[in-house]
Amino acid sequence: MENVSKKDKALELMKKLDIYQPYIDGFKENGYVCYFERFGGYWDFQDKELEAKRKEIEEKYNCLVYAITHEFLEDDELYSFLLVTSYPEEWEYALQDAGINKYYATAYVWNKSCDWCSEFGDIVVEHAFGGIRRVA
Repeated sequence: MENVSKKDKALELMKKLDIYQPYIDGFKENGYVCYFERFGGYWDFQDKELEAKRKEIEEKYNCLVYAITHEFLEDDELYSFLLVTSYPEEWEYALQDAGINKYYATAYVWNKSCDWCSEFGDIVVEHAFGGIRRVA
C-alpha cells in the first residue's frame, strides 16, 4: 500500500460500498462529502453545522471522512462519520464484510443530542440503491 493516500483509500472504500457514482465523483473532484438518510444522499455543505463538525473531526483527529449517515435512535440524533485514519496499517480494517450488502466500517459517531457520548468505533452499514445506512 505504499504511496496510497487517504483520499485514494476513501475512494476505494466508496466503490466497495457501491455508492452512487456522482457522489464518488463529487468527492474525488471537489472534496464534497455526502451524508445519507435511509439511503438517500445529500451534500454536507447543504448543512453548515454538519459540514463544520466534519471539518472539526478531520482536523482534530487527522483523518478523512468519506461518507456520513444520519439516524435517530430512541431519543438520540446520531451522525456516523465513516473515515480513513492516518495509520495505513489500520486501513485493511476500515471496511470489513459483515454479510450480504453489509460492512463493518470505522467511524466517529457524533451523538448530537448528547455530545459527551460521541465516540470512535465500528458500526455496521448496509448499502443499496447507491446509498448507505447504518444498521448497527
